[in-house]
Amino acid sequence: MRNVFLRWNKISLVQQIFIGLLLGIVLAFILPESATFISIFGTLFVSSLKAVAPILVFLLVLSVIAQNQNGQQTNMKLIVPLYFIGTFLAGLVAVIISFVFPVQLTLNGAPEGFTAPAGVGEVLESVLLNIVDNPVNAISNGNYLGILAWAILFGLSLKNAPSTTKTMLSSLSEAISTIVSWIIRLAPIGIMGLVFETLSTRGLDSLLGYGHLLLVLIGTMVFVAFFVNPLIVYLLIRKNPYPLVFTCIKESGITAFFTRSSAANIPVNMRLCEKLGLDKDRYSVSIPLGATINMAGAAITISVLTLAAVHTLNIDVDLPTALILCFLAALCASGASGIAGGSLLLIPLACSLFGIPNDIAMEIVGVGFVIGVLQDSFETALNSSTDALFTAAAEFRDWRKEGKSISL
Repeated sequence: MRNVFLRWNKISLVQQIFIGLLLGIVLAFILPESATFISIFGTLFVSSLKAVAPILVFLLVLSVIAQNQNGQQTNMKLIVPLYFIGTFLAGLVAVIISFVFPVQLTLNGAPEGFTAPAGVGEVLESVLLNIVDNPVNAISNGNYLGILAWAILFGLSLKNAPSTTKTMLSSLSEAISTIVSWIIRLAPIGIMGLVFETLSTRGLDSLLGYGHLLLVLIGTMVFVAFFVNPLIVYLLIRKNPYPLVFTCIKESGITAFFTRSSAANIPVNMRLCEKLGLDKDRYSVSIPLGATINMAGAAITISVLTLAAVHTLNIDVDLPTALILCFLAALCASGASGIAGGSLLLIPLACSLFGIPNDIAMEIVGVGFVIGVLQDSFETALNSSTDALFTAAAEFRDWRKEGKSISL
């Protein structure tokens, strides 16, 4: 057993995850009912990441802000516009592809128990209320807008604190980072449980009727991941972007695909940024910020499903309205984390732009929940891997200007 354990540790984490993925698939087909206890490993893994991520983000951001010196660069002036540009372009690509490959749906009924926001004002109100949430409540509920706001305020108030206090904060952030690394080492077992649960309890049969819609959704996300994002990165670093793109997808996207949680993937992205040699003072802020507002996958989901409703109802759409949809999808996607149900429940808001009744829009939401097994996985993989990608690209841009070598 000792030799097996040593050999296992010599394998890279990505290879270990791939082995866990294969085991989950095999067990799902061999023991679909009698081994349901296997799924608990996936639940425990995701729950552990979700539990530790809010504390990690709070302590890291607080520590970084408290120890930040005046004049020290943080890259936020570049990162924030970069996040929005990426999200807007994703929505624009989704609109174009939806017109080239229009999707029409057969609607059967709206889901029950869900309430969509009534307008953009409600989305913005939710975002603002999350920002001023009680700090303890924000951490316990994983409200990252509130966590970021309070961490920045505490950090600013402690900038003139004694060095011993700052050392303590640094030690606490290092301690929580160590705990996160222990949890991430359990990713192969967690992925095995997640794959097993998905295949054994849900299967893929229910998705076959929505093959065209899935192809448009997933195809758009893949196009953005492998063509749009690399173009943005190239414009920043002026080097072949694909080694960095593939690294982010392999190290971050694969894990996010199975956890289906940008919040749970924050520790994974932190570890990736450290591996890339990035400045901790920068990525400690940009990664949790990206998990909150950088939502290219959500913009694609909102745009594609909204235009599926438009094509189903044979509604004519002019160019100005299509462009407004791109901006609306980007805005809604950035506020998706403040709405229960994420990007799907923002679809009725986008549908209202075309005068589509709320009951029909909620039927589209129902379709979204049916295909959510794959849609949400690809969406989260794109969102989370892009957080690390843009963070790295922004810092590599500075390295290029300073004449430092960029090793990808």
